Amino acid sequence: MTTPQEELLPATRRALLHRIAVAQAEGRAPSLTATVVRGGRAVWHGARTSVDGHGPDENVQYRIGSITKTFTAVLVLRLRDEGALDLGDPLEKHLPGTGAGEATVADLLAHSGGLAAESPAPWWERTPGTLRPELADVLGEQPFLHPVGRRFHYSNPGYTLLGALVEKLRGARWEDVLRREVLEPLGLDRTSTQPQAPHAGGWAVHPWADVLLPEPAEDLGRMAPAGQLWSTTGDLARFAVFLTQGDDRVLSAETVREMREPAAPSEAADVMDGAAYGLGLQIQRRDGRLLVGHSGSLPGFLANLTISVEDDVAAVVLANCTSGPLLSSVGADLVRIVAEAEPRIPDPWRPLPEVASSVLELAGPWYWGTHAFALRLSAGDGLSLEPLSGSGRRSRFRANGDGTWTGLEGYYAGELLKPVRRPDGTVSHLDLGSFVFTRQPYEEGAPVPGGVDPEGWRGIAQSPTTGTPPVSRETWRTT
Repeated sequence: MTTPQEELLPATRRALLHRIAVAQAEGRAPSLTATVVRGGRAVWHGARTSVDGHGPDENVQYRIGSITKTFTAVLVLRLRDEGALDLGDPLEKHLPGTGAGEATVADLLAHSGGLAAESPAPWWERTPGTLRPELADVLGEQPFLHPVGRRFHYSNPGYTLLGALVEKLRGARWEDVLRREVLEPLGLDRTSTQPQAPHAGGWAVHPWADVLLPEPAEDLGRMAPAGQLWSTTGDLARFAVFLTQGDDRVLSAETVREMREPAAPSEAADVMDGAAYGLGLQIQRRDGRLLVGHSGSLPGFLANLTISVEDDVAAVVLANCTSGPLLSSVGADLVRIVAEAEPRIPDPWRPLPEVASSVLELAGPWYWGTHAFALRLSAGDGLSLEPLSGSGRRSRFRANGDGTWTGLEGYYAGELLKPVRRPDGTVSHLDLGSFVFTRQPYEEGAPVPGGVDPEGWRGIAQSPTTGTPPVSRETWRTT
């Protein structure tokens, strides 16, 4: 995974080191370690520590807290892809008797199930999991705080339920399923439910004095699917590649792309902050780029995984302190530094090996009423529709194999694009979810919104022969 650090320019490497050095010093973290991924592999590793002569490398374990949720989401989506469940299924269908069965699988993945954020007291992160041996102990007497599916409300018990769902359908412990189906195929041999040497110790730093207090490392028991894992920057770098590209041994590229799409209702504050949540992944807009990943924290540890798919850059940052540096900002800054200093070089343009004439004739300008669009042909007989004005509805389309295409995003997601042909086989117009696109604005003879007025287009002072009065300046002002 690791490649020579000379792959990044010296100035870029120094800027990365400076950023984590500032984070460790100003955040007063006993140690902080980071790795940057580009082009599907780790290209930089750096660390800062308060211990002289010691620096954690990419193989030192830290506790990663809620990044565990992304791993649990992967297991659930594997079950969906196999046909063992549907994301719209209520939990009750597969895991009856929890008292929270009204929430769907998708609701739980996206934190829109209406469940409480935490389990009942005492605080589950600093107490043994043996205090909560059953799901009822995790959920409490009133598991729902909000209507199901109506709002995003982060829920640790929700991911406990997803872990129990995995166990029920697989007939094995969550951690065993995770190791067999995700960790081993992806080569994440330094990711585990219990710490394995070498690993960092967790610390609390006094808010008003430069002194430390060791934090306990509790086994979370039933809550493990929400935050139990330990990992390294090296393993999480490999996991970032998987979340970008997919791996057919675990999940397809199409499914990991689905994980990265917003799936929960956003509140006004989230919209203002540019934040959303997908299926086990946090989404944010920062510095003009879309970032996906997840943060994590448990007593003694902070963790962050940040990915810019468009820039093909990811960052992992781990620290062993309860609070201090804001690792989501550090991760975003590491991605930005590389993306801006060394922008991604696009692949060479290459012409298509072949294209059907029936598809090629669709390319070019089309009009919906007076709105101008361009339909472009791309690799794999895919089509993209975009407004020529630069703003408006746009979408990519997937070929269905029968001469029609299905929209993949935006307003036209799931909508059918169908070329309508004349008796001689030429294309009359495009039908897109009942919208008619023609080669000319309001083309005469085309279905709605084709030409309607028989006199056609006219100037402001022209008088039509049908007796309609001319359009004067005065009537123009009042119409």
